[in-house]
Amino acid sequence: MYVPRFFETKDWPETARFIKENPLASLVSRGNEYPVATHCPLELEENAHGETVLSGHVAKANAQWKLFESQPEVLAIFLSPVQHYISSSWYNHPNVPTWNYMSVHVYGRLRVVEGERLRNSLEKMTRLHERVSSHPLTQGVLQSEIEKQIGGIVGFEIDIEKVEASWKMSQNRDDEDYRNIIAELEKLENYNAKMVAAKMSQIRKVK
Repeated sequence: MYVPRFFETKDWPETARFIKENPLASLVSRGNEYPVATHCPLELEENAHGETVLSGHVAKANAQWKLFESQPEVLAIFLSPVQHYISSSWYNHPNVPTWNYMSVHVYGRLRVVEGERLRNSLEKMTRLHERVSSHPLTQGVLQSEIEKQIGGIVGFEIDIEKVEASWKMSQNRDDEDYRNIIAELEKLENYNAKMVAAKMSQIRKVK
């Protein structure tokens, strides 16, 4: 990923928090003709060796899993709703428009996991996301459903080898432009725009 120095973050705790808050990733493999991608939730976990990995699964009906052994090098792309168009009319000088966004790219080597390791990963992921439900799945129902479905999926872990994080939030603009961008975003009746404005206000305090 192209990351100009203005936008680069190397703060791993913040990057990890971003991944946990935005777990739906695009998992990209090298295909035989074109790159192949699947959109699936990936979770940061600690493996048996105490190393941080990404874990997830895809359906066996999804042919991408057949690349996992021959093409284990993968890219996981995480995005978030914190993104919006930035009009150059909001600047104090002529310029071109742009787009503000937050993104994390994780590169690594994938390996298939099965059996108890896969069951534990599925249970952990389901419990985590069931917290939003007012009537979460009970342990008995959860285990029963996992046993029914486990034959139809392929589980995996990704050993993390490189992480790139870009918080592109107009940090390359002067304080006047920065303040104007925030003010214009806040005027918009748009959830994404307001989230970008809030993130920009958090990154740089301007009066």
